Amino acid sequence: MATADTAGAVKGATGGIFDREHTIAKAGFNRWLVPPAALCIHLCIGMAYGFSVFWLPLSHALQPSGAAKACPNISLFQELFTTTCDWKVASMGWMFTLFFVFLGVSAAIWGGWLERAGPRKAGAVAAVCWGGGLIIGAFGIYVHQLWIMWLGAGVIGGVGLGLGYISPVSTLIKWFPDHRGMATGMAIMGFGGGAMIGAPLANNLINYFKTPTDVGVWQTYATLGVIYFVFMMIGAFAYRVTPAGWQPDGWTPPSERKTMITEHNVHLDNAHKTPQFWLIWWVLCLNVSAGIGVIGMASPMLQEIFAGKLIGHPELSFSQLAADQKVLIAGIAAGFAGLLSLFNIGGRFFWASLSDYIGRKPTYYCFFLLGIALYALAPTFASLGAKALFVLGFGIILSMYGGGFSTVPAYLADMFGTQFVGAIHGRLLTAWSTAGIIGPVVVNYLREFQLAAGVPRDKLYDSTMYVLCAMLVAGLICNFLVKPVNPKWHMSEAEVAKLQAAHLKNGGTIEHGSFGIGRGGLDLKAALFWLFVGVPLAWGVWKTLQSAASIF
Repeated sequence: MATADTAGAVKGATGGIFDREHTIAKAGFNRWLVPPAALCIHLCIGMAYGFSVFWLPLSHALQPSGAAKACPNISLFQELFTTTCDWKVASMGWMFTLFFVFLGVSAAIWGGWLERAGPRKAGAVAAVCWGGGLIIGAFGIYVHQLWIMWLGAGVIGGVGLGLGYISPVSTLIKWFPDHRGMATGMAIMGFGGGAMIGAPLANNLINYFKTPTDVGVWQTYATLGVIYFVFMMIGAFAYRVTPAGWQPDGWTPPSERKTMITEHNVHLDNAHKTPQFWLIWWVLCLNVSAGIGVIGMASPMLQEIFAGKLIGHPELSFSQLAADQKVLIAGIAAGFAGLLSLFNIGGRFFWASLSDYIGRKPTYYCFFLLGIALYALAPTFASLGAKALFVLGFGIILSMYGGGFSTVPAYLADMFGTQFVGAIHGRLLTAWSTAGIIGPVVVNYLREFQLAAGVPRDKLYDSTMYVLCAMLVAGLICNFLVKPVNPKWHMSEAEVAKLQAAHLKNGGTIEHGSFGIGRGGLDLKAALFWLFVGVPLAWGVWKTLQSAASIF
């Protein structure tokens, strides 16, 4: 009873401004305002990829005051509560695991609620969790309690990641039934681009706040928390959903007989009972496992394989390099990691848009077949010293890693319809959480095994590439097995109509048409909103290109 009273009080206090019915578009609304709203959120939560910028300063957070020492024998449990020993970089790296585990778990748990509540409410909750989580994390750094930082940024922030990530998916697919892949690609590329903006911004803030007695990280966390909260709330309030029965002017749904795009809907409660859900789950998991393993080891991989070749000394192996030479190639490798992030972003838009023309299943065939070829050729590129081919090959691989994320929502809409696609996508993201464990473990442990066996550093990754090839072969087979969903799982027209009618005020009837909504392209208002999100993204791309130029 108390819970119900509280919920009612909250709803009354907000006046219902976050409720789904208050976000239904009215005549004259331009659908091109929705993608930049999604980008406002995704460019903020995408900073999850850039958190490594904090680890080195935090690893000596107490030392400027002379109060701390490095404690090499301290256990992870002791690190959670110590106030006298600095944290290890490896221990802080667990933040990535927390991010992506809680992203997948929260998306799976609350995806159904999002479909009922609407994207504005979900986006607002995501803003509170992500921005608030960073502020709690800032307090954890201030009092030097690792568990508080994990709880704030990792757990609470991870919930914000999950809700923010899936908040626009269903909405965009319904606004752009004629360009499903492109629409989700525009938003999800923001998640790949968030670190390009956030990492250099965080670095600038750290340098601004640091003093002889403070590394400036807790202030940076708090500042970013406020900035991200504001931007995400702007995105949440800019969301609009389509009226039931809306479709673009002049658009004709594709014939189900000629494509794998269904005209029907599968209920959320039944989607996971179909083989299609689990085949696509493995398709995403295997594609992401291969790519995420490379992302985590991109910098050391380039350094160990090419070593002296990066600085004009091809005769020097990695172990023969002097300390100052290792510093030089570390900077070049950072540029390589930045370049891969550009391919990651570009691939999210390019491949998802291409899938609108060639289909989702053929697009994943491209991912797996091209990926197998490029992973298999990588050791040859390395042995030939073909630096440009090696970098280009992994750039293409990372573009397909990003493309896998942006294409899968449209793949699910094709298979299961649009009624529950956001919630189904949320459950599918548990594949990402799983891949976040499989990929790095495979790459990291194979590297350690090869090192222990005495394999030269420039050959450390040859076996890894062939293992990743095998993972992609398994993904290729799963993709081949995807067929249209058995009609027994389809909802009846009456069931769909009942669900849609539940969103109408006063029990109104459903009509079909454009209702004067979504017409036109980039009018002035839409162009200004795109500029609002485009300027920081362009700045991030420029900073990344500056860093990547050092490779060549």
